Amino acid sequence: MKYELVAGFETHVELSTNTKIFCSCTTQFGGEPNTHCCPVCIGLPGTLPKLNKRVVEYAIRAGLATNCQIAEISKMDRKNYCYPDLPKAYQISQYDMPLCEHGYIELSNGRKIRILRIHIEEDAGKLVHSRGSTMVDYNRGGVPLIEIVSEPDIRSVEEAREYVEKLQLIMRYIGVSDCKMQEGSMRCDVNISVRPMGSETLGTRTEIKNMNSINFIAKAMEYEYNRQVDLIESGEKVIQETLRYDDVTNTTSGMRGKEDANDYRYFRDPDLVTIHVPRERVAKIADTLPELPMDKAKRYVDELGLPEKDAQLLVKYRAVAEYYEKAMEGTKNPKTAANFIIGQIFRTVENEAEKEAFDIKVSAESLNELIRLIDDGKIRMNLAKSTLDKMLESGKKPSELLSDSDMAGLDDSALNELCEKAIAENPNAVNDYKNGKEKAIKALVGYVMKNSRGKADAAAAEAKIKSMI
Repeated sequence: MKYELVAGFETHVELSTNTKIFCSCTTQFGGEPNTHCCPVCIGLPGTLPKLNKRVVEYAIRAGLATNCQIAEISKMDRKNYCYPDLPKAYQISQYDMPLCEHGYIELSNGRKIRILRIHIEEDAGKLVHSRGSTMVDYNRGGVPLIEIVSEPDIRSVEEAREYVEKLQLIMRYIGVSDCKMQEGSMRCDVNISVRPMGSETLGTRTEIKNMNSINFIAKAMEYEYNRQVDLIESGEKVIQETLRYDDVTNTTSGMRGKEDANDYRYFRDPDLVTIHVPRERVAKIADTLPELPMDKAKRYVDELGLPEKDAQLLVKYRAVAEYYEKAMEGTKNPKTAANFIIGQIFRTVENEAEKEAFDIKVSAESLNELIRLIDDGKIRMNLAKSTLDKMLESGKKPSELLSDSDMAGLDDSALNELCEKAIAENPNAVNDYKNGKEKAIKALVGYVMKNSRGKADAAAAEAKIKSMI
């Protein structure tokens, strides 16, 4: 029998506010344990929370960017459970009246992964296990989160990967979070079940908690799918439970029974007022949203003529996309700037974090200046490439690296002389070409380009060499 994977995600995204959700403590990552917290964070008796307005605005931005409806009226609730990282013994969250509902993210295959809700809540502290002891760091407690809950619409590991990647990209673009999974500012709980292919009945689900790597999510889902299929085919039942994933053994193991909503005994938080978001306020926030990455990539393909793959590489990082648009502004061919960025510049940017920041020595304005020299016929592509290499090393502008003679081009007599030298000094390549090896001409053209410092026209040089031979 064939089985179908069914998965939904609960994605926790830490918001990039300067202060926590209910107090003025910093949200800065790191710091000595228990130095970024106060009586409100750790719920000491007599303290009262005050909702951070920016948290609500950021959640609305996230909702609008994922096609959600924004509730005009919502409220905060207490989610009751007892765990060492939660000193109040309850988490302030949202239950039956979330801020955002009924959105979606569209995948490249055209399927829409529905978003049930996006709600705001506070993060818990962090448990640190060492040598048989467990310590608690409350620095993270009270950091503002949005929880993005999808419907169980994901049908493959590939769809899951794309969903998380797009969600991460959108949140970064709209500026609500850096979504650094390695720092825990984006974490996924993966709910997964299997069912016979063609069945509409959902199977018993398990939840893999706190996944902070897209690659590990993929591996965990593959393992858990196979584990559940093996249980079913062996006549055993899948138990609804919460699991942890071990990346060393590539296995999941049980942590505890999976809770349902009624286990948390939700009730309205009596210390916080109702949240009222007027339609006019939502409209103003919508006006501040940037062009989203999927829309930007489509525009690059449809209007600028970029290949789909190139467009996706450029929009993957907001800083790169902004750099590209400045670099290609007013140039004759938008592909030139794209080729320089994806080729030479990306080779000097080693990792994802560096691409995200894209703090390079060559300004977009300098690259634009270089491309305009190509457009005006003052320099050839080979010289432009070698000049860009120097710019990347020194941070200098093209005008500081190119002389008037560099931009003077090559007259016919000089080109004829170089072509004659290429033929005289490369007899083997000449013989190969005469014997039918067409590619041999490239060695001769290469000689001309090298000795002209890229000033020669490669096509003109090739034509001259062929006529001389």
